[in-house]
Amino acid sequence: MVKKNPCKRRILLKLSGEALSKDGCRGVDPQPLKEIALEIAQVHKTGCQLAIVIGGGNIWRGLRDGGGVIDRVNSDSMGMLATVINAIALQSALEEIGVPTRVQTSVNIYQMAEPFVRRRALRHLEKGRVVIFAGGTGNPYFTTDSAAALRASEINADVLLKATQVDGVYDSDPRTNPKAKRIKKITFKETIEKRLQFMDTAALAICQENHLPVQVFNLHKKGNIKRAVSGEDIGTLIY
Repeated sequence: MVKKNPCKRRILLKLSGEALSKDGCRGVDPQPLKEIALEIAQVHKTGCQLAIVIGGGNIWRGLRDGGGVIDRVNSDSMGMLATVINAIALQSALEEIGVPTRVQTSVNIYQMAEPFVRRRALRHLEKGRVVIFAGGTGNPYFTTDSAAALRASEINADVLLKATQVDGVYDSDPRTNPKAKRIKKITFKETIEKRLQFMDTAALAICQENHLPVQVFNLHKKGNIKRAVSGEDIGTLIY
């Protein structure tokens, strides 16, 4: 279960790339970027150790954007680079408001960011810096959800917080089914058996194997990141 002591907890927050853009738009929009940075700053003030994995869907959507012209491996590589762009943007927004931040990447771009080194990441967290992990896992065929599960396990996070466009996990898509019901708590086994599509199976398997609870909640409700970090009963808990 999720503990309720944010001052001594280590959190990994998974953000989608789309969170940095306005509806229907591509790229990084300064307004949502600033809003998310302010929310993260509030969490940082609680004293918890915070790491972030961010997607790149606001810039590149893999095979869908490749249109059959770009193969899967190259398309996934482009997606990894998109996450680096988002990570640098978020780092800049956080440091603008006084939050010390480091970006670590799984691909070698040493002029722009540190390479991912587990011990160095842990040291940054212990020193009170927010660490943003970019570049996914560094390998094609894996999503940034899998990267979040992997990094959270590597840094021994207490919980993986997945910020989404809806307020939790539903038994069907609430955007197309008005009768869809939100699930408050569910086990990893049930989630995989029911094929609930909020995270890929590889990510769920990593979390299950490492006893890492996942909390899914609505990013767009102001203050929800801090509520989730504090252990409030919002969204859906997968355990």
